[in-house]
Amino acid sequence: MCGIFGYVGTRTAEPILIEGLRTLEYRGYDSSGIFVPGYGALKAVGPIDNLAKKITNTISGTSGIAHTRWATHGAPTERNAHPHADMSGTVWIVHNGIIENYRELKEQLNILGITFQSDTDTEVLAKLIGTFNRGDLKEAVRTALKMVRGTYGIAVLSEKSPDEIIVARMGSPIVLGIGKDGNFVSSDASALLAHTKDVIYLDDGEMAIIKKDSYSVLTLHGVSKERTPEKIEWDAESLQKKGYDHFLLKEIMDIPETIENTIRGRLIPEKGRAKLGGFESVLQKLVSIDRLMVVACGSAAYAGQVGRYMIEEYAGIPVDVELASEFRYRKVIPHKNSALLAVTQSGETADTLASVRKGKELGLLTLGMVNVVGSTIARETDAGIYNHAGPEVSIASTKAFISQVVAFALITLLIGRERGLTQEKGIEIANALASLPEYVRQVLKNHEKIKAVAEKYAHVRDMMYIGRNMHAPVVYEGSLKLKEVTYIHAEAYAGGELKHGPIAMLDEHFPVVALVPQDAVYEKMISNIEEVRARKAPVIAIATEGDKNILEIAEDVIFVPKVHPMLQPIVSVIPLQLFAYYVGVAKGLNVDRPRNLAKSVTVE
Repeated sequence: MCGIFGYVGTRTAEPILIEGLRTLEYRGYDSSGIFVPGYGALKAVGPIDNLAKKITNTISGTSGIAHTRWATHGAPTERNAHPHADMSGTVWIVHNGIIENYRELKEQLNILGITFQSDTDTEVLAKLIGTFNRGDLKEAVRTALKMVRGTYGIAVLSEKSPDEIIVARMGSPIVLGIGKDGNFVSSDASALLAHTKDVIYLDDGEMAIIKKDSYSVLTLHGVSKERTPEKIEWDAESLQKKGYDHFLLKEIMDIPETIENTIRGRLIPEKGRAKLGGFESVLQKLVSIDRLMVVACGSAAYAGQVGRYMIEEYAGIPVDVELASEFRYRKVIPHKNSALLAVTQSGETADTLASVRKGKELGLLTLGMVNVVGSTIARETDAGIYNHAGPEVSIASTKAFISQVVAFALITLLIGRERGLTQEKGIEIANALASLPEYVRQVLKNHEKIKAVAEKYAHVRDMMYIGRNMHAPVVYEGSLKLKEVTYIHAEAYAGGELKHGPIAMLDEHFPVVALVPQDAVYEKMISNIEEVRARKAPVIAIATEGDKNILEIAEDVIFVPKVHPMLQPIVSVIPLQLFAYYVGVAKGLNVDRPRNLAKSVTVE
């Protein structure tokens, strides 16, 4: 998690650092701090605004490093905030990741008489670097990192050499930004867009030295690497709210455009086919696999569950969806002709990246579905698909989740047509995908109705979500959104599981959200709703337009248009996203920055 930012150039560093932190605040907002040579460090607890308010005097230095923290080791206090210094107080460091052997290293440093002011693992690394610093900071960093076990993305700056920043990466993202009036370092390329689109993504085991007009990349063993900058496809405007009160609402309203961007250039409607350039090199191997393993975390895992229904139904390939946080640690016995597909918005999710590497060790074909060009998983997989969803700033995933489900539909069409899906059915799916953005716009036009329902239930303590078939994973995603954004206790179950235990919780104070489109399991869902009503629990139904029967058995109904069955979950989930948003707003919460959460989970 955590966000790091640095600048060395010809401009005043302090305002650049603060704005960089504001862009990265979604990665953590427990505390923040900056260090500018000649002016020392300044830290604050809470959002970046608290740090900005502390800057009352002019800080005119032209280099600096900054950090916004998501607490792991040590409570979110000012003394635990980054940057941290070595014993001399001249070398300062910001860090994203976890040093697993920090206790062992701390004990060794204590023996040398070194003392500590914080509870963090990062201060241990700062003090360790300081013990090796004999005037060559690069060598001190290299030597110290060879003793470290864990993950890190770091930026190091010294009072004695303010014209260069040393950065290194192992498991946590580091991006260099190559600008006209200086160079930058960030844990996310989005923070660089205001300054440059020319970036270099460091790989694990690499470090770099950036100066105002140059940069060099080398390995931790000192071997120089030739690295050419690549262009970021996003622009700074895409990071703005565009008149919406919150990024979360803006990103939900962006979904039609997100779908268009995800499918652009990838559909051949007249042939009922999809064209995915990222899969072309492995297409023959991919269409002949006997099993697909999807690994992901959080919302991406629920997107994978929807994708499982699609691929099994229309492409005829068995699919296992695994939580990456579990897959990486358990014994896996793969089928000899399996492939692994890693799904992650950031392309940096630690558990998902570890699962990819495990898949490689097992000899599997490894595929990626990511939203960030140049991210680690994009580089380490054999082939993949980019979502092209644009940057997602709000912590809760909405448009990225939709883009992932749409990408699964494209993959299904691609593989299905190679494995027996008829041209007629392929054309039907391709045309449905092409028309999907307009149907989503219809759902979004109904946001005031959804807002009214949300405000009606904003006071509740508990809620349950139920759905069946392809909508079973959607209710888990809807429940997750409510928990993330509103802190309301929410359960999710496949509708058929109600009578196997969870129905015991229901009463008149426990509303139930039921996804009940007119599909193959419609009558079964109606029966589940009747079971809920018998326990006096209020029912909020997400139903197909024109369904008059549902009005008789649900307290509140939100209608969505009927689309192709494979794509129905996409239009069904959007009311759940808006519902969570409006409940959070009604409760007066910061829906873009829910407590305890960060956007990109790059720690384990």
